[in-house]
Amino acid sequence: MAMTDELAKQRNRDAAERTLMAWIRTCLSLISFGFGLDKIVAAIRSRGGVRMHAEWGVRLIAIAFILTGVIAMVAATRQHGRNLRRLLRDNFTYTEEPSIATATAVMISLIGAAALGLLLLGAVQP
Repeated sequence: MAMTDELAKQRNRDAAERTLMAWIRTCLSLISFGFGLDKIVAAIRSRGGVRMHAEWGVRLIAIAFILTGVIAMVAATRQHGRNLRRLLRDNFTYTEEPSIATATAVMISLIGAAALGLLLLGAVQP
């Protein structure tokens, strides 16, 4: 194998590591945000300031953020492992894979739409 091929594979391995680290940061942010939402509602509830239906709505949004973070992390870790195994082969070829970023963006958009709906419903109800 030529030295240039090995150097190219090393650059790809390094890029895969950076990509996985970016996913770790993104997923940790999603999980932390969901956990923080739940804790904020719990703190407000302990002071008697949250109606029960509003609390459940926020809790569902918090769970959705946490689940999105966990699912994206599992998908990113599996994709990283597949990429590293492919790089070990001598006949490495690029293959298109489903976009985890697009799926995560869609999930966050759905969570946002649900949050907006819950806020609007909360504003309408007495």
